[in-house]
Amino acid sequence: MIKEIFSGVLLLYFFIPFSFGQMHSIPYGNNAAVGKYYAVRGIKMYTESYGQGRPLLLIHGNGGSINAFTENIPYFSKEYRVIAVDSRSQGKTIDNGDSLSFEMMADDFAALLGAMHIDSAYVIGWSDGGINALLLAMRHPEKVIKLVSTGANLTPDSTALIPSFWKEEKQEFESSKGKVFTTAKEKNDRKMFMLDWLQPNVPLTELIRIICPSLIICGDHDLITIEHTAAIYEHIPHAYLWVVPNSEHATLQQHRDEFNQVVDEFFEKPFHNFKP
Repeated sequence: MIKEIFSGVLLLYFFIPFSFGQMHSIPYGNNAAVGKYYAVRGIKMYTESYGQGRPLLLIHGNGGSINAFTENIPYFSKEYRVIAVDSRSQGKTIDNGDSLSFEMMADDFAALLGAMHIDSAYVIGWSDGGINALLLAMRHPEKVIKLVSTGANLTPDSTALIPSFWKEEKQEFESSKGKVFTTAKEKNDRKMFMLDWLQPNVPLTELIRIICPSLIICGDHDLITIEHTAAIYEHIPHAYLWVVPNSEHATLQQHRDEFNQVVDEFFEKPFHNFKP
């Protein structure tokens, strides 16, 4: 097993608007020319596909959409069949259920690949999408060729999240006690918040079930602690760790060029020949 740590440059929090996407004329996440729905496990899952070649599944973070990958789709669609997806209860994928789990979403992605007649795919997941990528590889190992997970956590507490961010979430939870949520948007927003407040709860020892080569990423000022990210990396049999210096959560956006190139190289090269 070869495991290495390598480096990159600067970054912002995931919830800060990012302006590079304004340079693109393609409305990623709202492109009627390529948008398509698939019937998946009781919902209609919205997808957009770009390019041709080996399939590459992109999974966004909590409350996001396909648009999160505006800085990555143009690069990867030159060599891959990029499959960008709005996850359950997010973007254009509607789910009126009152609860949600990462396991449920991982099963959604496996079913989506089946509905698209894709045996297996490369996977990039960011934040909650990084959690989804890990669980997809654990629950459906035959579906994942290689995975990249950036900014993911496996517990919802202060052992995984930086203290300031965990305190913000705790304050929001406490302040909303007893509040009645009436509109569809309020109920969905609450469901998405509770997903991250209560989940995930994945024992590190379960990561041994991930058999594909994996690249685990965080920023050195990420919302997820370096220690927790390193623990994820250490428990996956065939993994590399990339801690990006002077960086926070949105590695794939502000570091778009370096992120795209490093991830592409990771996908292209045999695991033991990969060098950052």
